[in-house]
Amino acid sequence: MFRCFGKASNALSCSKSNLKCLAGRSNTNKLIVFDKDGTLLSFHKPWLHWCNRVKDGLSEETRRRVGSSVDDKLQQMGVTLSNGNISLGVFAECSQATVRKEISTAFRDALEVTALKHADIAEEVFAEAQNKGNVKDAVLADDVIHLFQTFKDAGYKVAIATADTHAGVTDFLEYTNSTHLVDFIMSCCSEDMQAKPNALSAARICKEVDVQPQNSVMVGDTPTDMEFGVNGGYGEVIGVTSGIGDEVLLRQAGATAILPDVNSLHRHFGLLNPSGSRHFSTSTRQPKYSSESKQDYVIVGAGSAGCVLANRLSEDGSNSVLSLEAGPKDTILGSKLLLWTIHMPSALMYNLCHDKFNWYYHTTPQKNMNNRVMYWPRGRVWGGSSALNAMVYIRGHALDYDRWEKEGATDWSYAHCLPYFKKSTRHTLGEDDYRGGTGPVGVTRHPMDNPLYHAFIKAGQEAGYPYTDDLNGYQQEGVGPMDSTTWKGMRSSAAVGYLHDTVSVRDNLTAETGCLVTRVIFEGGKAVGVEYRKNNELKFAAAEKSVILCGGAINTPQLLMLSGIGPAEHLREHDIPVHSNLPGIGENLQDHLEVYVQQECKKPITLYKWQQPHNMVRIGLQWFLNQSGLCGSAHLEAGGFIRSRPGIEHPDIQFHFLPSQVVDHGRGKIEYEAYQLHVGSMRQTSRGYLRLQSADPSQHPIIEPNYLSTDIDIWEMRQCIKLSREIFAQPAFDEFRARELRPGDDADTDEKIDAFVRKYGDSAYHPSCTCKMGTDEMSVVNPLTMEVYGVDNLRVVDASVMPSVVSGNLNGPTLMVAEKAADIIRGISPLTPAFNVPVYKPATLTTQR
Repeated sequence: MFRCFGKASNALSCSKSNLKCLAGRSNTNKLIVFDKDGTLLSFHKPWLHWCNRVKDGLSEETRRRVGSSVDDKLQQMGVTLSNGNISLGVFAECSQATVRKEISTAFRDALEVTALKHADIAEEVFAEAQNKGNVKDAVLADDVIHLFQTFKDAGYKVAIATADTHAGVTDFLEYTNSTHLVDFIMSCCSEDMQAKPNALSAARICKEVDVQPQNSVMVGDTPTDMEFGVNGGYGEVIGVTSGIGDEVLLRQAGATAILPDVNSLHRHFGLLNPSGSRHFSTSTRQPKYSSESKQDYVIVGAGSAGCVLANRLSEDGSNSVLSLEAGPKDTILGSKLLLWTIHMPSALMYNLCHDKFNWYYHTTPQKNMNNRVMYWPRGRVWGGSSALNAMVYIRGHALDYDRWEKEGATDWSYAHCLPYFKKSTRHTLGEDDYRGGTGPVGVTRHPMDNPLYHAFIKAGQEAGYPYTDDLNGYQQEGVGPMDSTTWKGMRSSAAVGYLHDTVSVRDNLTAETGCLVTRVIFEGGKAVGVEYRKNNELKFAAAEKSVILCGGAINTPQLLMLSGIGPAEHLREHDIPVHSNLPGIGENLQDHLEVYVQQECKKPITLYKWQQPHNMVRIGLQWFLNQSGLCGSAHLEAGGFIRSRPGIEHPDIQFHFLPSQVVDHGRGKIEYEAYQLHVGSMRQTSRGYLRLQSADPSQHPIIEPNYLSTDIDIWEMRQCIKLSREIFAQPAFDEFRARELRPGDDADTDEKIDAFVRKYGDSAYHPSCTCKMGTDEMSVVNPLTMEVYGVDNLRVVDASVMPSVVSGNLNGPTLMVAEKAADIIRGISPLTPAFNVPVYKPATLTTQR
């Protein structure tokens, strides 16, 4: 007979005459039907243990080994005791009573009856083994009552359709205290109903609870469950892989969605509890989240972009803003001096050697670079990578941004972007058509006291390249002084410029640290907040207006995919429910590859002596006293941009000149008086990707930059070395030049130069473009709103939105992107485009210089 359960505390038994016992309830017109075994409860594991116990018991009672014949019979039923594997068959798809009968038969057939003293020995062994089972170990749902209550609160009726006995279902519901939440049960004992996948039985369930089939959902773990929902005309048929069905079989049987287990259902449907919170708690369980908060904007990441947005969005006192950063603050007890490894410009290498403030990422082995695993440091601290970088302030070329607009980023041309570059900075030389004068981030032109800087600039001119007095101004092409994000001898990071003073004076801005955001929470097609971990507690932050991801080109696509937004097939590989299929997320990964061309210096004028311990103490004390001296600079004070070949419209090679030697990202020992050029091509054509390594938010993603995957990239890196050598060979360096340290005199052919690049080339730390703005099918972000396509109230603002990498360092461009995005998000008029500001064009493109 059927059993119908009402909301009263007592269960009501319903025969044919009282099947309408639910008629008095309100009609919610929604139904979810659960299979039991393999979906809500895995009796497979307890029964596997039971089978093994029976074998041991019978062997002991009969003094003989119950062996392979039993194993063979069980395998025919779909169970392999040796490895615990369950496959489709009697064991998985029949009632527990049927399974027990079949197993009993298998054991009895395997024994000689005459060997038994009494016929009931086997029955005693069966009973004893079964009594040792533990139902608790078999429950698949984290909390069955919570699961059912979530759907009841959302207006669903709940039914169970199972091949088990009615008593088996009743025992399960009583054990989980969920009897009162189930509206209808179909079991193998049900009158006038045939077993799954019978279409009439599926329709009968809908009729009994007064819900249309198209408004019903079937959830199960076997192809039979899927066919049951399909045959009944259910609106959605969800397969879970917690039982014995795999994704291929479930989809072949008609599954419209695949989830890892029933615990993912609330994410799939975006359900809330009656109060509108996301902890899905009931009175019988502790809240899922240890705390909850609500604000207008939730910003994920306090890096370069995140700091800008925290500042600009909280300028409006009516906006409440929460910033969540995975790393710590960039101060100790509010002091920058106490955390000198960040704020002393010359100490920048310290934080590249450990993961205290650094995500410490690594790539996959690079097949075109001797299978080397490349080190990718990224900031995990207030200020993000602007707290770890070399403080070079470069914007890229004007034509980079005009290219962005051609690539689909409407209103992101150079004319539209230049006002925001100016807005973000203040320059020691004051404001002009290109430089900012009052912005939050300080930009300094260092005095280039070391004669090697001037030798480099003169050598560049001797090689035929023009001098430019501002690599960020009218003319990028040429050699000249290079700007730095330092101010009065200290690092001027995004946190220093935008966050420090702001968070201390604005009540509407909260900035938390130590918060690992694990996923974005959705309600239907709308982002409503984020889930995050802090101090080993799971918390929830609701966003009334927008969730804004500012994690950068690695963390942002990773978080989107963890939240169910990304390439659908890849998400399914990790059993992540697909909220929105956006194949462009994680694609289009771009970076700058660079090498160091190093020359030994004949004169002791490099930084070598100042990098010896006793002298480091001396210059360090000077910096601590008044933030002056050699420690007040990162020493990349000169540089340049040139074209690799004729026909190139604007420079595609960048130089950073350093009057010192760098070994292994600063982690290796300096051995010589030397100077070097950091050189690399700026618009490499190799494209990589980022993928999840697992669904665990704490695991780093798979990073595949795919370096040197095109012939032109290989040629350009070869050309970088040749042109660098040419500059170092000019007369300006005659009094300083000794032997070439790298690549070395033996690298005298193209093949040997290419081998050097493969062995020593490294990232310039400019990952970008993994969630690009645009309008094509691989675009992720709408350039006019910064919203993720297909999702309301979810925005991305960081280097990942760049359609293509710019010709230069990325911190300055990222600050600009965030400044412009802040106006877009606030809905205020953009700054007036700088259409009339001139930009240098070479007199001819027929020559390389």
